[in-house]
Amino acid sequence: MRLPLVVIVGPTAVGKTELTIQLAERLGGEIVSADSRLFYRRMDIGTAKPTPEERGRVPHHLIDVADPDETWSLTLFQRAARQAIAEIHAHGRLSILVGGTGQYVRAITEGWQVPPQKPDHRLRERLEVWAEQIGNKGLHERLAVVDAEAAAKIDHRNLRRTIRALEVVLRTGRRFSAQRRRGEPPYEVLQIGLNRPRSELYQRIDARIEAMFAAGLVNEVRGLLEAGYAPDLPSFSAIGYRQVIDHLRGEYSLEEAVRRMKRLTRQFVRRQANWFKADDPQIHWFRVGVDTVDELEKLVRGTFALA
Repeated sequence: MRLPLVVIVGPTAVGKTELTIQLAERLGGEIVSADSRLFYRRMDIGTAKPTPEERGRVPHHLIDVADPDETWSLTLFQRAARQAIAEIHAHGRLSILVGGTGQYVRAITEGWQVPPQKPDHRLRERLEVWAEQIGNKGLHERLAVVDAEAAAKIDHRNLRRTIRALEVVLRTGRRFSAQRRRGEPPYEVLQIGLNRPRSELYQRIDARIEAMFAAGLVNEVRGLLEAGYAPDLPSFSAIGYRQVIDHLRGEYSLEEAVRRMKRLTRQFVRRQANWFKADDPQIHWFRVGVDTVDELEKLVRGTFALA
């Protein structure tokens, strides 16, 4: 028997956190985060992490599972998410996978079998040196030459993933994309998409970012740096942290950091739309409104024949 799994996706700032908590409260569910930004401890404000009060309402999994200088790979996430889902089901509760990180969601819903290639640290170091010489974008262009499909799915700013893909290609002589196979996930999946009109979403993004700075985002970043975390850590590639770090280095004003963060977040939302396409027949899309949680509850109960 396949385990029931509700999956809720949607762009940044659409309102996934509150709606999912309300739904979980009604259905006896627990939330499994598929947002890669939420893995890291002490990175709370800039990631819009659910507050302690929100997490107290419903159990959350895969939040605050690593320090900022640890790397959580897709393989680690898959293993932890599958274990969390199994444990939630064993306790007679419903798993709700929530995320804005497309590849993490699909790794679960599509049963990805990630290449089991062990890290080659010497090769990785050489690729890092190469990246310093030609830049992140230059290295990404080299990946596109040998594996266009993998390059199309990796943002050129994500140096860690670019290096990993090149490492696998160079070690095995096979395209990275060809080795990421789909398996048969052990879940009966109900995918729900949340959306808002683009203009409304942009307004919410701007308001959220301004609230982050008012809540102390600059002090959060400063505290992480003072604690000894290196500014070039992959965890700091999340939108907001890099801009604040550059501001603290004196590269531009606080106002410019805010402006860049808003612009990059809007660009990120457009990339999210490519992962979660509005015409995907597997996703039931809802425009967020007053009655949305009632509609979601009805859909979930009907799909899984819940009392």
